[in-house]
Amino acid sequence: MSSTVNVFVVSPDTRSERKYDLGLTVGQLKNKLELITGVPVANQSISIFASDDASEPLVALSDDNRPLGFYGVRDWQILKVTDLNPATSFTGQLTDISQVDKFELSEAEYVRRQEDSVLAYKQRHKIGRFADKAEEEPAQPEAVDIPIGARCEIETTVEDFKKRGTVRYVGSTDFAKGIWVGVEYDEPFGKNDGSVQGKRYFECQANFGVFVKPDRVKVGDYPVEEINLDDEEM
Repeated sequence: MSSTVNVFVVSPDTRSERKYDLGLTVGQLKNKLELITGVPVANQSISIFASDDASEPLVALSDDNRPLGFYGVRDWQILKVTDLNPATSFTGQLTDISQVDKFELSEAEYVRRQEDSVLAYKQRHKIGRFADKAEEEPAQPEAVDIPIGARCEIETTVEDFKKRGTVRYVGSTDFAKGIWVGVEYDEPFGKNDGSVQGKRYFECQANFGVFVKPDRVKVGDYPVEEINLDDEEM
């Protein structure tokens, strides 16, 4: 049989799980409980309950000279400590808020404080997030000097490989912001037929059309390149 017992110690201000030797006398237990519960030894009345919702105690630890084992204390029972003279200690005062002074404002004082608050000051003077929103000026269109019908060369991410074609469109689009240049490639290196997301911007064969940003377009005298296939390639 185990010589120790696990119990829940409950007092007006505390609740904790503790382990005690069954040979510990009630008097010795009270000395330990004073440190835990704050209830002076002389004021302590200790009872054992079967559970938290039990209305009546199983037994009262009435004899300071008797060991815990004498009272048949078992694991996980409730060891309830009552303060017989709470007027001489602080027992219960930590959890009793009924006597705590409440800070109250009259309606007039509340309104005055609201008027004097930093928030109200910022609202009156339109500071920070209360400042008037400046009307956004419409974005100026990009200045792009790329004529429709001009021959061009498009830079690619592949070294020494550039695609040639003819400029077919310059302007804004519905699929992205800013100015875009629509190009009809000489070869089927493109991504569309001059239309994107159902809207047509120019006419060309499928996979010959592409839209690029103006900085990738180089206008000049770029003739159509002939593709020569080696005899070994088909």
